[in-house]
Amino acid sequence: MKTTQTTLSILALGAALALAACQPAEGPAERAGKQIDQAAEKVGDQVEKAGEKIEDKAKEIKKDLSN
Repeated sequence: MKTTQTTLSILALGAALALAACQPAEGPAERAGKQIDQAAEKVGDQVEKAGEKIEDKAKEIKKDLSN
């Protein structure tokens, strides 16, 4: 009885691992989504850099006006 349970457990684990390893190939929509995500991240980085430059210029102008 114990041997049967052990054998079934090993088979179930093997089947689960085999199914987990068989992921379908990435489709065109998924690739496009990843590209959109990457583009949005790049835009966000550029906006952040622009904001930092604006902040630096504002500090510079404030300093010049106070002198």
